[in-house]
Amino acid sequence: MKFVFPDLQYKEKAIEFINEFYQYHSEINGSGALDSYLEKATYENWLTKVHQDIDIANVKPPRVPALTYFYVRKEDDHIIGMVNIRLALNDFLRQEGGHIGYCIRPTERQKHYATNMLQDVLKFCKPIGLKEVIISCDKSNMASAKVIQNCDGVLDAEFYSDTFKEVIQRYIIKQP
Repeated sequence: MKFVFPDLQYKEKAIEFINEFYQYHSEINGSGALDSYLEKATYENWLTKVHQDIDIANVKPPRVPALTYFYVRKEDDHIIGMVNIRLALNDFLRQEGGHIGYCIRPTERQKHYATNMLQDVLKFCKPIGLKEVIISCDKSNMASAKVIQNCDGVLDAEFYSDTFKEVIQRYIIKQP
């Protein structure tokens, strides 16, 4: 597996990736808003946003600096998942969103990709200064909760979110 920074080369694969979520009626989280951009704009517009998200000096609040990557299988260059790493948090993200959002395409779930991806992302977070990582999931998403727990996530809070209209679990992963 490898992390790939989005570019035009991955346009068709990214569209196919998002379309699979729709095909399986699956919620999309952690895509760096790729799904929203494909609905309202273009992949190219999304690429512009992804580049703007890493321009730390010029990210306009309430947005925060972030890195977005495709999680790609090396053998066939197939996008298995996506991850969005927020380098700073605003009040909303500190409470309800966290530092990391991620997703695995529906046909590749239950193959340990999510746990492996999160473990790999945490290795990247530590050297950039994120030693205490906040990550959240819907309480009803037991698979995501298990992934977070497999990566040493400790439940910090559980609360009803007015924004998401469901119970959210917030975890903390402390890295030595």
